[in-house]
Amino acid sequence: MGKRMEYDRDQAAMRLRVPRPEFRWAVVSGLVPAPDAGPGQWSRAAVEAMDAEAVRACLGDGPLFGWQAAARLAEALGTPNPDPGTGGTKAVSVSALVELAKDGLLTTLSDRVNELLLAPAEVDALAARPDLRQLLDQAAPLGPDQAAQRLGVRRTDLDHVARLGWLRPADTVRVKFGAARGGTVRVPLYRAGDIDRLPAEHPEVDWPALRAVPKGRRSPLASLPTPAGAGR
Repeated sequence: MGKRMEYDRDQAAMRLRVPRPEFRWAVVSGLVPAPDAGPGQWSRAAVEAMDAEAVRACLGDGPLFGWQAAARLAEALGTPNPDPGTGGTKAVSVSALVELAKDGLLTTLSDRVNELLLAPAEVDALAARPDLRQLLDQAAPLGPDQAAQRLGVRRTDLDHVARLGWLRPADTVRVKFGAARGGTVRVPLYRAGDIDRLPAEHPEVDWPALRAVPKGRRSPLASLPTPAGAGR
């Protein structure tokens, strides 16, 4: 078998005998040169010229798990998260960090879909931003009841907002209610920032009037037809 002449990201990490998260951060931070053999591909010569020791040390003591990064950002806000396993409300959730990663403000170094591994330097840079609190607030994932409360409307009104396609879930979670209440169901999560933009994006709605509709009254949004493709 001939020698491999081109390497993708993980093959290059294996060739250098360095952990994958470290190599991925070396790519993001520019510690190693950009791919020279096509998209995401390095030539054999480029890989052999890389400094494996520098790559191995680029994350210091290693990447941060999502909960560790969340705790570091909570400390920066002056509102420490409770210790893992002790319960209590977290000032910064891992779910919010997932949303910030989608926005490109954090780089996940894991190849697992549901796992965050983050570079300490990138987390520290985010912690130093003066708008950190606002970024986290806008990225916060909210369940339907929380979303309705933030918008200042009833849950039934929010359901119509979702039906009309004005608000789409950022994610969903499985929640166990027990057999008497339908067992395990999937609950949508909405980004707080998306909720906050609704009044500006839909000025055709009289939002003060909608917020004043008494409990038990039919929603003014109920008469609006569902657009084709809404909710997909």
